[in-house]
Amino acid sequence: MTVTVVVGCQWGDEGKGKIVDLMARRMDWVARYQGGANAGHTVVVGRQKYVLHLVPSGILHPKPKCIIGHGVVVDPAYLLEELDGLSTRDIALEGRLFLSEGAHAILPYHKWLETLDGQDVRVGTTKRGVGPAYQDKMGRTGIRMYELLDPKRLRRRIDEHAERVERAFRGAGIAPPQPIEAARTEWLATYSGLAHRLRGFVADTVALLAEARERGEKILCEGAQGTFLDVDLGTYPFVTSSTTTASGAAFGLGLPPSALTKVVGICKAYATRVGEGPFPTELHGEDGEALRSQGGEFGATTGRPRRVGWLDLVQLRQAVRINGVTSIVLTKLDVLSGRSSLEIATRYRADGELRSYTPTDVEALERCEPVYETVPGWEEPLDRIRRYADLPLTARRYIERIEDGCGAPIRTVSVGSGRNQIITVPSRAQR
Repeated sequence: MTVTVVVGCQWGDEGKGKIVDLMARRMDWVARYQGGANAGHTVVVGRQKYVLHLVPSGILHPKPKCIIGHGVVVDPAYLLEELDGLSTRDIALEGRLFLSEGAHAILPYHKWLETLDGQDVRVGTTKRGVGPAYQDKMGRTGIRMYELLDPKRLRRRIDEHAERVERAFRGAGIAPPQPIEAARTEWLATYSGLAHRLRGFVADTVALLAEARERGEKILCEGAQGTFLDVDLGTYPFVTSSTTTASGAAFGLGLPPSALTKVVGICKAYATRVGEGPFPTELHGEDGEALRSQGGEFGATTGRPRRVGWLDLVQLRQAVRINGVTSIVLTKLDVLSGRSSLEIATRYRADGELRSYTPTDVEALERCEPVYETVPGWEEPLDRIRRYADLPLTARRYIERIEDGCGAPIRTVSVGSGRNQIITVPSRAQR
């Protein structure tokens, strides 16, 4: 029995969906453990492109069963839209997808409150109501899936929240997007219907995974976003609302920490970030625009342009330590083709001192200047290469420099968005 966690080592958007898709064919279960529809995983299968926001990308393979765990906050309307889209493309769901009865629901008022609170401006959220839903969860006022399925209970809970939302808008001196009484009636009718459609998917997923472990089955745990958007260990307050690190798999799915046997860290060959917050290696001007354009760095959920920069070994080394990464998948190496030289940040300089760690204080991180090491680039396109030995020598040396600097072996390199655009990296002794 193995439990493998796939985790982003940067600020998200590292290409986790493709790697989960790649690994899922050998798994019995693929389970999503945190986040909401604010994150998107893009998988290209042949000429078809799938963008998944809540359903684990393992659903695209016939073998694994998939779980949306209780650590995820779920917009029922959005989930059903996603399920309908998969069904129209002949992806089997019945008996293969299970939604935790303990997952918290996102309702329309969460999206109202997100804008009212100004969170969408401060941290660049996707306006999907994820932050307020997690606030309700931590404040012990959230509505869980088992309550959504009980009409009397749902009515009582919606009444409670309608009154709270009305007070919030009244206190802000702003009219709500819709009169509260009309909204209350609409929410109850709409979400009662959605609950009826979801009923067949809702299950005790903690028990399902426990039984799977007892049978010795293989489980893959899939997170959203990346290490430095973790609510505790990231660049707070410019973070998401959940635990994005590997440890989140344990309490987002009900697995014991001792069950997590492998942690696969996903890292781009450069760095990107969405929204505000410090980004020591960020590129501006023409250089930034060129890298953004070549890498197609626009959000899968919002389409907004991502900030881009050079690879940060200080960040990656810390992610390896925090998550206990056992191996790394390096993605988008092909994007760096055509450059005569590349920069890698190996340390920071701040307040007259050199630092090898990412500071917890974001104001201290803002003062950090990256200390770069310049390495040779390569001109050749990589998208058709499938063997490590066929990569340009300078590309291989770039990979080895990253391994040396982060403390974990790189086992796989992605050179395109397609399923087959993958290179297996031999161990150092075999190269």
